[in-house]
Amino acid sequence: MRPSPRLRKTKQRYVILEELCKVTCHPSADELYNMVRRKLPRISMGTVYRNLDLLARDGVIQRLEISGTQKRFDGNASNHYHMRCLRCGKVADAHMKKVIPMEDVIKEVTDFEIVGYRLEFIGLCPQCRRKKSGCHEKTSTG
Repeated sequence: MRPSPRLRKTKQRYVILEELCKVTCHPSADELYNMVRRKLPRISMGTVYRNLDLLARDGVIQRLEISGTQKRFDGNASNHYHMRCLRCGKVADAHMKKVIPMEDVIKEVTDFEIVGYRLEFIGLCPQCRRKKSGCHEKTSTG
């Protein structure tokens, strides 16, 4: 998605977006702040928050507002599914095609104009599942 002409490009905004688009871990603003500080050591937390807000409001990035957790951000602004681990809080993209054309079904049934959606699957990530079962991977010694 292209930013609107009203979203002025600044060095800080560029670096924030660049760092967010490099990762797939859906960082919080605090985590992103620490990433950006490597390139812009004098940037303030407030600047990161304001720019994330502008980028999300303009549709350049996604703000993931997951119930009971810190907001997380996704450099992929297209509609796609997410998975969240109930134990460690990890958020990951669910790489799959749409199951059904939900937008079409909702519009047909409700006449509601869909402009986007957020779908989140919740469960346990592989690492937390292993911890839960008490199984530990064997490590080879060489």
